[in-house]
Amino acid sequence: MNRKRDSNNDVDVSRTLVISFSGIDGAGKSTQIEHLLSCLREQGLRVRVFRFWDDVASLTHIREGAGHTVFRGDKGVGSPEAPINRRDKNVRGWPMTCVRLFLYLLDTISLRNVFRSAMRGDVDCVIFDRYIYDELANLNLESRAISAYVRLITRLAPRPGVSFILDADPLSARTRKPEYPLDFICSNRQAYLQLSRIMGGFTIIAPMSIEAAGSEILRCTQSIYA
Repeated sequence: MNRKRDSNNDVDVSRTLVISFSGIDGAGKSTQIEHLLSCLREQGLRVRVFRFWDDVASLTHIREGAGHTVFRGDKGVGSPEAPINRRDKNVRGWPMTCVRLFLYLLDTISLRNVFRSAMRGDVDCVIFDRYIYDELANLNLESRAISAYVRLITRLAPRPGVSFILDADPLSARTRKPEYPLDFICSNRQAYLQLSRIMGGFTIIAPMSIEAAGSEILRCTQSIYA
């Protein structure tokens, strides 16, 4: 396996491949993670999965409770049969943006600790279901101040060996996971693509069938192990 030391964050990634999955809600991240996880384990590799909200994000109970109380958003995960209105990350405005900037910094510090701990684990591959990039995509990337903040966060956050962005048609994504208004999903998709242009180094999986996307993700991953 081809590994190196992350010079920006001084993290030794010589032993473990780290893969992150990002993208709009309904893009198929969970499905593709499970497929890749199964394939890698079939090859005898030891793999561990971290869920960003469960394993990395800070103050999750406070954030979730405040979102429901302040914005009157629905709880749970939407489905085509029972759509919901989350009203959290789609709520804009400078007061909320300032709160996000503080929370995302806390999440980045937590991510560094989780990342370092994963590097010390007895595994061949670590997969992150969402990453700090998914939070940055909630910000107004057109703002110079926000762009400076994004550069700071990306310097602090360890860079995975492979960072997948699963692109998706917004309408199809909302059909699969109807939690946010379509206009927000469209703008959120553009934010991911803009983030990829700002940062570089992402592997974008274009909209395609579940099977084709899974094959492309596996091919990209195996090319690193080759």
